[in-house]
Amino acid sequence: MDFLHADIRSLVDQLSVDEKVLLLSGKDYWRTHPIPRLGIPSIKMTDGPNGARGERFFKMIPATVLPNATAIAASFSPAIAREAGNLLAEETKARGASVLLGPTVNMARNPLGGRTFESFSEDPTLSGRMAAQYIRGLQENGVSATIKHFLGNDQEHDRMGADCVIQPRPLREIYLRPFQLAQAYSQPLTYMTSYNKVNGTHVSENKALLDVLRKEWGFSGLVVSDWFGTYSVTEAINAGLDLEMPGPPRWRQKALIRQSVNAHKTSWEVVDERLVTLLTWVQTLARMSPEIVFNEAPERTRWEHKDTDAELVRRIGTEGIVLLKNDSVLPIRRGSVAVIGPNAKADVVTGGGSARLRPAWVVTPWEGLEQYKPEQVSLTYTLGCKGAKFLPVFGPEFTATDGKPGFDLLHFAIVDGKQALEPTVVDRWGNSDLILYDFYHPDLGNDYFTEIRATFVAPLTGAWEFEASVTGQGWLFIDDTMVLDISKEQKRTSSFFGNGTEGTIVQIQVEKGKTYRFTFLHDSRAPPKPPGASSTPLEIVGMKLGSFQAIQAEEEMAKAVRIASEAETSVLVVGLNQDWESESYDRPTLDLPLRTNELITKVAAVSKKTVVVIQAGSAVSMPWLDKVDAVVYSWYGGNEAGSAIAQIVYGDVNPSGRLPLSLPRREIDIAARLNSRSTRTRISYDEGIWMGYRHFNARGIAPLFAFGFGLSYTEFEYDQLSVDTTGLAEDWKLHATVRVTNTGATAGSHSVHFYLSPPLPTATSLEHPEFTLQAFDKTRILAPGASETITVEMDKYAISHWDEMSESWRVEPGQWGVSIGRDASSMCVSTSFDIAAMSWRGL
Repeated sequence: MDFLHADIRSLVDQLSVDEKVLLLSGKDYWRTHPIPRLGIPSIKMTDGPNGARGERFFKMIPATVLPNATAIAASFSPAIAREAGNLLAEETKARGASVLLGPTVNMARNPLGGRTFESFSEDPTLSGRMAAQYIRGLQENGVSATIKHFLGNDQEHDRMGADCVIQPRPLREIYLRPFQLAQAYSQPLTYMTSYNKVNGTHVSENKALLDVLRKEWGFSGLVVSDWFGTYSVTEAINAGLDLEMPGPPRWRQKALIRQSVNAHKTSWEVVDERLVTLLTWVQTLARMSPEIVFNEAPERTRWEHKDTDAELVRRIGTEGIVLLKNDSVLPIRRGSVAVIGPNAKADVVTGGGSARLRPAWVVTPWEGLEQYKPEQVSLTYTLGCKGAKFLPVFGPEFTATDGKPGFDLLHFAIVDGKQALEPTVVDRWGNSDLILYDFYHPDLGNDYFTEIRATFVAPLTGAWEFEASVTGQGWLFIDDTMVLDISKEQKRTSSFFGNGTEGTIVQIQVEKGKTYRFTFLHDSRAPPKPPGASSTPLEIVGMKLGSFQAIQAEEEMAKAVRIASEAETSVLVVGLNQDWESESYDRPTLDLPLRTNELITKVAAVSKKTVVVIQAGSAVSMPWLDKVDAVVYSWYGGNEAGSAIAQIVYGDVNPSGRLPLSLPRREIDIAARLNSRSTRTRISYDEGIWMGYRHFNARGIAPLFAFGFGLSYTEFEYDQLSVDTTGLAEDWKLHATVRVTNTGATAGSHSVHFYLSPPLPTATSLEHPEFTLQAFDKTRILAPGASETITVEMDKYAISHWDEMSESWRVEPGQWGVSIGRDASSMCVSTSFDIAAMSWRGL
């Protein structure tokens, strides 16, 4: 059958009951079911949002890793978001997939949220507009976006069961708004429901929310659950959840579906509607990318495009880096530079969880600073202090037992409760952070032993540390002597999606150049429980082995202080990493890790000039801010993180990024701080619409740095601001135009932020934020003295609010203001326009 031209309803009528049930859920972790007799292909999906991992957790395919979402949003460049989507489409197809699970457009309601780095912003307009361009970039290249997580997955705590209680006005104006904008301007083909409840009902079975999506906004694509985010049979089917993922299904099994239909809890007619939507989606994807859908190729890395990919990743990184402070010390053109900090030589490319990727290459900050340094610059380095939760994975001091790169990886069956004498699988691998979630061998079953054998050649004489975090049980042997035993029950922590133990460290005295046999034995079974105690099975098999020289904390910090005092400039590279920012848990504080703040303070006290470079996906506090001369916020820069940092620090590129979220001084200043966790199953969004910069402005609280803030090596001025309005409620538009002039001495680009302010309040008007971002764009690179005219278009939602009494969008009539914001708390040129009362529903 020619599926590409088939009538979908006719096709549904030809399906058997068994085939219908199959199609309602995934075939495996990443694919839908095919029906070969009717020519229906399988659709493969892959995790995003800042790369395409492919189907493997274990032995991931090396990938191009883009800067994270807050970095992309910090560019305030719709063109950059679209280029990111273009590249991600090619990466997705290289993994044999036609669906990318991204973008994430949940709100940075609390910057401590574990997945804030995956989301764009605290502002719904910035999030929605950037998402729309990202989606266009994907879908114009034959790959479906999957906009997620619809709705309210703005924190990780109790994410499967928490009830996000959101009043109608903030629900519409803040949390639905970015999805609505993306729907209006890019028509994503796929929506993913969130794990949590919203106002009492899990979103995957929340008919009221899914009706907003389909009936109000006209969405006709696929609604898929988050992985294991389906919690019912009939409620989800009746509400409009088309596809349960992953497969094989937990809920949509033949016996359960038949029983539900027989009990009239649902009907085959409703099931058929889900199937019409699903198969229409499959057909759309097959038409967009038939070469991918009908001929799934082996996953591969696009090595042939590395140079062009690197250039784009680097450019996105530089456009998103935000210069927060600069007391005339940047750019660095000459002199001795002490590079200090735990992130300087670390491979920090993105956050953790499902966004985790195996980068095809990495440029560390140290490598970037070395590669791009001017001739008159000389560099020295020291660690300063630890900054990661776990020790680094195996380095070059480890090899396989035959001396070749990597280590030997052997898997043994369990026989009579014990490790078999001979391995079932003999393999070789190189990354000692192993998630064996998708590893399976029929002769091993679900439980097995894994043995890592390696040769360790000590690079120094002295103390060396080995660390292990495991999901089951583990034993470490050095030269056949057991030095570490992790076979007793431990508290499960953040590692391996909550299944892993804390890292356990053992310290060994080693001699430089001496060879040691390293053996680690892992039992996938949970540690034994006392008789009668209940046991919770582990959901993931994994182990993370780390290794590093033992750090004498005081000596290392003293060394950092010494080399800083001797250099003309100190560059501290610090921040977070995937240990601290990840899916499945939130950050407890805004603090930089461990002793990082102490390191910065001590270095700044002796350094002639101090520059702090921060790698993070969200906000951190800066108690040392007044003591340093410059602060560069670089986010997570992907493969080219170090290159982008270096080009900004040395002035090869003028910084043009601006903050897509407010940086609070203290946790207590965050609007959602007292309501960011699930308490007795509920998360009350009591701050309403007053989150992010709206909160800081309305309450007169000075953030550390305001939303939209960002410095440059040059200056820009605005003039000739004008506005023009056209149309009525159905097609109302506002066009705003301003001229931007580079009045400084350095070439650079600049983003322009348009804020609207409502009429003066009346006796019947609602309370509104004084200023809200409603449009933005970015200039080309302007030479000194050059100008560019920027024109943006705003629609009726820029002037609207949700009226709870009439359940419709309304406009406060009167005189509205249009201003250009240096940041969300500082407006410059302004003008105004008048608007009459309007109301409507839908898009």
